[in-house]
Amino acid sequence: MKKIFLIAIVFFTTITSCKSFNFQLKEPIMIDSLDCPENGTCNFELIPNKSIEFKSDEFGNLYPVISDGDTTLFKYTFQKKPLKDTQDSNYTEIIYAELPAKISELSLANETVQNIKLYFGRLCYCKGATGYYPIKNGTFTITKASKDCVTFKVDFKITEVPQIISTIQQTVSLK
Repeated sequence: MKKIFLIAIVFFTTITSCKSFNFQLKEPIMIDSLDCPENGTCNFELIPNKSIEFKSDEFGNLYPVISDGDTTLFKYTFQKKPLKDTQDSNYTEIIYAELPAKISELSLANETVQNIKLYFGRLCYCKGATGYYPIKNGTFTITKASKDCVTFKVDFKITEVPQIISTIQQTVSLK
């Protein structure tokens, strides 16, 4: 009987310690990402109480409109270092997603990534190859990395324009 009781305690302790997480940010999180191409800088942001909508201009090009809301905005930015003494050499890639206010484990693939409005932006002096595009081919996951850390992982491919960033993996401390 004692063995059964001991096994039950271990079993229930394991179940409660493996429960999924659920957190809500009060303040923005901004991190310089170390996993970045050597010719640029990368920033990871989680911005609470914001929402994003993509609108079209008169030419059908998408652009983001960020406003106050009840969701958390995921933003990853890669900025390539501009060429010295060269005008118009700025190059930026941005990945946006709109997450629920209470962030928990998540695993989306391909078309379902649009449930979180996952978009890729390429901003440069690249005639005909710049703008924002919905990501339709890829994965987006949020997993618990440790007691106080969460890992965000994005893997995607865009067919409309060339891209430098195709994988993001960022672990964030919630302390």
